[in-house]
Amino acid sequence: MGLLPVARADDDAPGNAGAMTVTNGLYTIQIEMTEGGQGRANGVIVLHDGRIAGGDSYFYYSGSYSADRGKWRGELTTSEHAKSAGVLPLFGGRDVTCGFTGLYSADTAQVSGTALVGKTSVMFVARLMLRSKL
Repeated sequence: MGLLPVARADDDAPGNAGAMTVTNGLYTIQIEMTEGGQGRANGVIVLHDGRIAGGDSYFYYSGSYSADRGKWRGELTTSEHAKSAGVLPLFGGRDVTCGFTGLYSADTAQVSGTALVGKTSVMFVARLMLRSKL
């Protein structure tokens, strides 16, 4: 997975009040474990003024983020709302809180992060694509 270009709005310009931030909106999200675990998820997520809410067929997501000049970081909790049958769910079906960092542009974002699942650190990557602005 390639990195997204860092969004720029003349970052070094004096008094730049127009520096780009994460676009408030509804995003699709694809999450995949990279090390320490197996699992993947596809869902939707809303990013709005530093808050995260969303979900997929088995989990709902909530959390918060901060962003500045093309870089962002945050914390996300996944909580199960329905049992999965015959599917390997994200984080093995456990409720998990994870931290992430990444890059964003006007309509896409990418993150990598780590979650502690039981006693195992699980690394993941996620891609977000803006579908509708709020």
